[in-house]
Amino acid sequence: MEGRVEKERKGWVKAIILAAGRGSRLSKFTQDKPKCLNSIGRKSILERQIETLKSSGVDEIVAVSGYRAQMLEGYGIRTVHNPEWEKTNMVKSLLCAGNEFNEPVIVSYSDIIYDRDIVSNLVRKKRDAVVVYDLEWKRLWEARFGDPLKDAESFKIDQDGLIKDIGRKVDNIEDIEGQYIGLMRFSAKALSWIVRLAQKAGRKVLNKMYMTTLLHRLIREGYPIYGMPIEGGWCEVDTERDLELANQLYNDGLLIGAR
Repeated sequence: MEGRVEKERKGWVKAIILAAGRGSRLSKFTQDKPKCLNSIGRKSILERQIETLKSSGVDEIVAVSGYRAQMLEGYGIRTVHNPEWEKTNMVKSLLCAGNEFNEPVIVSYSDIIYDRDIVSNLVRKKRDAVVVYDLEWKRLWEARFGDPLKDAESFKIDQDGLIKDIGRKVDNIEDIEGQYIGLMRFSAKALSWIVRLAQKAGRKVLNKMYMTTLLHRLIREGYPIYGMPIEGGWCEVDTERDLELANQLYNDGLLIGAR
């Protein structure tokens, strides 16, 4: 109890990295290791995430492991395991870290890298649920896919900064006011919303639930989910093209906080 009170007084911030999946679209690069252990420059994505998080106000890091779980040991972070990683998605992995939900948490996908300033700003947010989105998404998506609508999803935000729509496949670029990047902050209160919604959804639905689906459902249930806009300074590594592009951006100095 004393340790928890001290953490609350200090404003303790924890990060949970969702690293259970294999990354099938990077198949030849994930045959012998998790996707997050692929390198950008001379360091793995995971190492860059850890350095960025620790230098940006995060006090403690926990990774949710799955595929080749033992390879995530030895990085100076704690791990929890998703034993059903082969048949479940992101939300289930997050809930495997449910014992960590008594403090504010930064939740990060394991296949993204981002500038320190993005995390520093997110740590300081006081809202219960804040999701990072990129206003300059189109330029990155064109570099990744050619046609930005090929992989982009809906994202709408109102004048108060509340997200009104997220995660739907769209045919019209007007439905995209930014792109979700896979980085967010939840208070303990917001984490209780997630647990409540997960219980309501049931096991079968929950196991296949993506994070954007969860966010969409929270919004539909009336929970306030705020957006935090950025203008670039990040990238995702989901395909061979992404891995090539991430290294190019890094070498060009366009991922400053990840150096």
